[in-house]
Amino acid sequence: MAWVLVLAWAAVIFTFSTDTFSSEHTQGLMLGILHVMIPRASESTLLALHTFLRKCIHVGEYFIFGVLLFRAVRAPEQGWQWRWAFLAILIAALYASSDEMHQIFVPSRGASVWDALLDTGGASVAQLVAWIVNGRGQFAEQQSPCAKIGRSE
Repeated sequence: MAWVLVLAWAAVIFTFSTDTFSSEHTQGLMLGILHVMIPRASESTLLALHTFLRKCIHVGEYFIFGVLLFRAVRAPEQGWQWRWAFLAILIAALYASSDEMHQIFVPSRGASVWDALLDTGGASVAQLVAWIVNGRGQFAEQQSPCAKIGRSE
């Protein structure tokens, strides 16, 4: 089931990479919403916010992808390990790169190494969060001399 969720989210990312969700097609709606929220903002400020929000969406969608990849890679195990996190980041980076290549063939889109790096960054932050949520991993548990402080054995 974990890999089904990964594939489903990959399809969502692919859909976001189509012409329908290009900057030129989302700009009107997003600028309208931003203008209502910040009525005194200049046109250049609204355009900069539009670009910023689009980049935040890159990070967010790959953060989710990174979490789903981590869960799929580690299944059926529990906890956190470097190899699981590394593999999840590697898969996300490869998918981000292929997604940018796909955008070369979409008329209103273009490939960007920076976007692929943002995407990989989002997946990397997901691994950091997974590490925190899962008790900072087995490595920290085994290596830290302070790990046993406060625990009764």
